[in-house]
Amino acid sequence: MAYKSDIEIAREAKKKPILEIGAKLGIAAEDLLPYGHDKAKVSQSFIDSVQGNKNGKLILVTAINPTPAGEGKTTTTVGLGDGLNRIGKKAVICIREASLGPNFGMKGGAAGGGMAQVVPMEEMNLHFTGDFHAITSAHNLLAAMIDNHIYWGNALEIDTRRVVWRRVVDMNDRALRQINCSLGGVANGFPREAGFDITVASEVMAILCLAKNLQDLEKRLGDMIVAYRRDKTPVYCRDLKADGAMTVLLKDAMQPNLVQTLENNPAFVHGGPFANIAHGCNSVTATTTALKLADYVVTEAGFGADLGAEKFMNIKCRKAGLAPDAVVLVATVRAMKMNGGIAKADLGTENVAAVKKGCANLGRHIGNLKSFGVPVVVAINHFVSDTEAEIAAVQEFVKAQGSEAILCKHWAKGGEGIEALAQKVVQLADKGSQFTPLYPDEMGLFDKIETIAKRIYHADEVLADKSVRDQLKAWEAQGYGNLPICMAKTQYSFSTDPNLRGAPTGHSVPVREVRLSAGAGFVVAICGEIMTMPGLPKVPSAETIRLNEAGQIEGLF
Repeated sequence: MAYKSDIEIAREAKKKPILEIGAKLGIAAEDLLPYGHDKAKVSQSFIDSVQGNKNGKLILVTAINPTPAGEGKTTTTVGLGDGLNRIGKKAVICIREASLGPNFGMKGGAAGGGMAQVVPMEEMNLHFTGDFHAITSAHNLLAAMIDNHIYWGNALEIDTRRVVWRRVVDMNDRALRQINCSLGGVANGFPREAGFDITVASEVMAILCLAKNLQDLEKRLGDMIVAYRRDKTPVYCRDLKADGAMTVLLKDAMQPNLVQTLENNPAFVHGGPFANIAHGCNSVTATTTALKLADYVVTEAGFGADLGAEKFMNIKCRKAGLAPDAVVLVATVRAMKMNGGIAKADLGTENVAAVKKGCANLGRHIGNLKSFGVPVVVAINHFVSDTEAEIAAVQEFVKAQGSEAILCKHWAKGGEGIEALAQKVVQLADKGSQFTPLYPDEMGLFDKIETIAKRIYHADEVLADKSVRDQLKAWEAQGYGNLPICMAKTQYSFSTDPNLRGAPTGHSVPVREVRLSAGAGFVVAICGEIMTMPGLPKVPSAETIRLNEAGQIEGLF
């Protein structure tokens, strides 16, 4: 049976004017800045006006470790929001914006799927409201001002060997990972080694998603460390007087974007830090605003629960004073089979034994999430190839873990296909949680890294050179010891080996580098071979993205 592609479904959506969607949340027309008829930014004055409202319930959607079989975390987030509205609850969805790099690389799109999508799908997966371009411009303005300062006499005595502020571009481009800049003679400055990260790995992106308002944004931008002097004292963004101009560039990008689902329910789509490099959550501004406007807010954290959910709990919730009331853990029968050792080409054949074997990965995530003191329910994102015996195997396994697994058919049926999960989520969220972060602020930085590695990844040890340990101690001495840790590692495994599926034990976590994101307010531990600038695959999605004869976009999926 042939199914319509996501973009074909999205193109047939019966969208309502964005002013009507805003009205559902009590947002007046004058508080919306429309970008066309189907998307708008919400004004800061409106956000300020609702801060006295009572908070709704916060639902986190996360997933098992991603596999090529697909899990459907965003699809489930959107479907659950529709499902909650369908059963009579006032719910809002909060998800991240899509990065152009992965969309033209492997992903091909990031707005949900099937009948559980956020629209306008094409714009969301391309330029949208320009937020990522603003972040790229602000980040690179600072980079330009650093080199300009050095060129005009270097009054701050920046050691050109210790400039840590790289440039960014919102594209997967391995050729830019390491570059030489300022070549070409005296007129172009002092040659040095530099490089590019992808925009979603920028500290500016992380700051935009953690800042509470424009004043907080400007302060955090000023706190960023961009270089060091020969005596190793830090040079801050504010020393270069770049924070004010950067804030000007980010003024509109700070405002959350309001769009709608296929079922015309409101969704905030704002910010997009990667979860294997940064903290992988949508903006604090969008989430906290949604909590003031709805009874239930459904948000997601990037990649698997070992990365996105861990950072949601230990970074976003800690910084924003939030606490999730319930967690939905997304899994698929197909992914269980892949974790059980079955090749992607053979996933369409029933294999209950492989499902049972692969459930170890699911069980590890359930246990990890429960350790935060939050109730967990598993959403089995249904595929037509799933058999009753395979579904039953997952449900029996989850029941033995003290949770419940609910079959969800939102991809095919939208909100109607996920009503059972919506009812369960309401039941769990209304009881509340006993949320507790994994570690206290006062714990040492290396001890925090070890705590995550041992309790979340179930590793035996953390491997780090003396230089890494000494750097962490130096930051503690400078007053940064209370910051949380942002682990940068592969999303495909609990270990740092992307090919090690399931629930591995007995492995080590090598930390090859640590970076201080003083403005965002966390320390990044770079583990294994993780890259802050991805490359394109052998056959990138960009090869099939084009305009058809009617001028419509094809190839996004």
